[in-house]
Amino acid sequence: MKKLVIYGAQGYALGAYKAIKALYPKRQVICFLVTRMGMNASRLGEIPVCEIAGFAGGMKREEKDANEVLIATPDNVQSDIEETLENYGFKNYRRLDSERWSQLMSMYFTKTGQFTPLSSLPVGFGKPFIRTYMASSSSDRLLKNLIAVPDEIFPVHAGASIDTFALAEIRDNGGENISVKNKNYSELTVLYWMWKNKLCVTGTEDGEADQYFGLAQYRRVLMFSDDDMTRIVDNDVDAILPYPMPYEPDIEAHHKRYLKDEDWDAVLRALEELQPAYADDLPGVLAQQWLYNYNIILAKKGVLREYCEWLFPILERVEEYSVPKGVDRQDRYIGYVAETLETLYFIKNADRLNVFHTGCKQYV
Repeated sequence: MKKLVIYGAQGYALGAYKAIKALYPKRQVICFLVTRMGMNASRLGEIPVCEIAGFAGGMKREEKDANEVLIATPDNVQSDIEETLENYGFKNYRRLDSERWSQLMSMYFTKTGQFTPLSSLPVGFGKPFIRTYMASSSSDRLLKNLIAVPDEIFPVHAGASIDTFALAEIRDNGGENISVKNKNYSELTVLYWMWKNKLCVTGTEDGEADQYFGLAQYRRVLMFSDDDMTRIVDNDVDAILPYPMPYEPDIEAHHKRYLKDEDWDAVLRALEELQPAYADDLPGVLAQQWLYNYNIILAKKGVLREYCEWLFPILERVEEYSVPKGVDRQDRYIGYVAETLETLYFIKNADRLNVFHTGCKQYV
């Protein structure tokens, strides 16, 4: 059996490593590979992280052929990594794209009993009313391929108030909104618009409990099979989140790549003032490895409204307590803060809410 090398050193790669160790204990993973070390740790999951130049240097062709390389990175950089591997003489490689990674994590979480997959529920009989809003902004990189957006997904121009053109028919600057804050809030300006103009409005559809609203990004959407769609209502699912990713040593250290200590101080201060029970739980959540990325979600209308009512007052207070204040910066930091707050909220409410998980499809 060939030795396995995992290309990547972040959440995708570490998640794959954990799953492979649990599901395929006979497979030997010898190291993680990266193009450059940069800010990457020297060890991850008890094995070394190596730059490809050093790893391949002096290695004979038969030695390279004895290794199988699994590319476990975001989909949009996998073709570049394939070219790098070819340049260093590696031929035995394959992609672990977002769909395959999600399948792997589904098996892993089924075995460990964590973060229960939606696919583990019995198939139901009917389909819910679903409306997901996909945030897209002028700062997003262009996709290489055209995509067919499912009928239940509606593109929304995020940050429409600060652009002079329209990216989509639906814009996040209609009604009550914070569109002008998009440089800090990222996709959350669309979630705020949803909260104030969709979730707080009584619709014409019968049965709010059977209505599900969601947030997606222009290149990241939750994945649902036809059977998954029938599982939602008949199993009284409250919320569906993407499989979380692990980070070492914990998610606090991971987010320090993007957030300053002063930002964490502002988050804790806001929680202590507005949600003291959650402030007590924050250190424990920061000290564990699993993070819900991207702020994407699908939930019952009432559940998502309740989450927004909890989230946005905290974020507004974080802006005030930040150094510098939110109004004086444009670095997406509120979007990163919200990923941790989403993780905090749904971990703390795991016993109260019926939460399940599915894969996150990445378009390239």
